[in-house]
Amino acid sequence: MQKGGCIYILTNAHKTVFYTGVTSNLPTRIHQHKTHFYKDSFTARYNIEYLVYFEGFDRIEEAIAREKEVKKWNRQRKIELINSLNPEWRDLWEDVSKW
Repeated sequence: MQKGGCIYILTNAHKTVFYTGVTSNLPTRIHQHKTHFYKDSFTARYNIEYLVYFEGFDRIEEAIAREKEVKKWNRQRKIELINSLNPEWRDLWEDVSKW
């Protein structure tokens, strides 16, 4: 059985820093970011805890490939991606925490 995956983009309260990640368990992973589970991580250091974008895939390999693609993008292209599905830039944690 193959396991699916998600890519996600997080930002801080001022929307000045982005973090793009991949996971096979989005609710758990975002909870870890929000609670600064990994105290010395990039997201903990810069208070990056607002989920502004996510995209699901049937296979984790597809998610990993997409994450690599998005990580290469410049800031403006990431902003356009976020705006395409979340123009209000609301924290999508409420949506995924119910999964």
